[in-house]
Amino acid sequence: MKNQQFNRDENRILKATQPIESKSTRLFGACTVLFVFAFAFLCAELSEFLPTALLAGSQTPTSTGVVFGPTVPNIRKPPGAAPPGMVWIPGGEFSMGAQDPTGADMNTVGMQATSDSRPIHRVYVDGFFMDKTDVTNAQFAAFVKATGYITIAEKTPTTAEFPGAPPENLYAGGVVFSPPNHAVPLNNHFQWWAYVKGANWRHPTGPGSSIKGKENYPVVQVAYADAEAYARWAHKRLPTEAEWEFAARGGLAGKPYVWGEKFKPNEKWMANTFQGHFPDKDTGADGFVGVAPVARYSPNQYGLYDMAGNVWQWTSDWYRPDYYKQLADVGGVARNPKGPDTPFDPAEPNEKKKVHRGGSFLCTDQYCSRYMVGTRGKGEISTGTNHLSFRCVSHRGAKN
Repeated sequence: MKNQQFNRDENRILKATQPIESKSTRLFGACTVLFVFAFAFLCAELSEFLPTALLAGSQTPTSTGVVFGPTVPNIRKPPGAAPPGMVWIPGGEFSMGAQDPTGADMNTVGMQATSDSRPIHRVYVDGFFMDKTDVTNAQFAAFVKATGYITIAEKTPTTAEFPGAPPENLYAGGVVFSPPNHAVPLNNHFQWWAYVKGANWRHPTGPGSSIKGKENYPVVQVAYADAEAYARWAHKRLPTEAEWEFAARGGLAGKPYVWGEKFKPNEKWMANTFQGHFPDKDTGADGFVGVAPVARYSPNQYGLYDMAGNVWQWTSDWYRPDYYKQLADVGGVARNPKGPDTPFDPAEPNEKKKVHRGGSFLCTDQYCSRYMVGTRGKGEISTGTNHLSFRCVSHRGAKN
């Protein structure tokens, strides 16, 4: 899904400023620099959120005839007790990727637009500890209090970063889901996304919002650098995409959901997704409209909560739509893959993107159903929104 912000230790320079500006000018007329920034975010991030028909032919071939093999977990014992709030993920060998959209019960909105998640290929990952939940507001607040860290969304852009921009158009903020109050065609995502002045992790949807009383909600409006900074402070790191998927599958092989075969087993909601009519009416039938607190739905078989829906999660891999094909072409079992050496998205070739996983509260079979395990998202690294968070991993056990 989509997000946009800046970087703590680097200049907040908009990548590919001229191409983005010329594109936005053609589409929207006179746009401010910050709207251009939001446009770059939305194009970069929401391209995987577009209806299937709009993405046809834009990705790599979808199938090589490879099917899912069994998951073979490691039998090695963990290197000590699990650190507080973490669980041991045994690692092992598994089939990584998304199913082809075949069969009457297959969610084609979720799968046909995800050819970057195929072909299925065999992967091995070492065991690791993983946070049971996304990092919460309370945990991120403790990090900020201890370090004085300022997130990208809280920093005001400068004229040096955006030459020629009127000073009044340079303000800190974030991208926020802003649904219309009526049905709209699904061919223009600007109808439900907005760049909001003052939106940041403390105020997820703008100055009028707050995290008071929401200490147990996942922190949002975090760019990749913000997530990395927290992970370093916590003596952890962000998971690779392969580690994330192994953990999300919970030992299951080839299932469409992290909990199994059916979206609502025994009519039970298993994740925070979008019900109703997208994007104007979320009925909250699953118990929540918008972001939910962590751990409100059943965990997967490894004891991990919210590995589908609620908020997207950063991984450490650079994004390329053809990366899985590269691994499959090599053959054999890819051992502890860490993603491609460089990023590339043909939709936005000048933007540096990392892989997102898990989907969010906006996922729906009407438009985007990336709560389906194996599917991928992508995000420009200096961007965060109100539906993107992260969790951490570690190879170290708890100290005695």
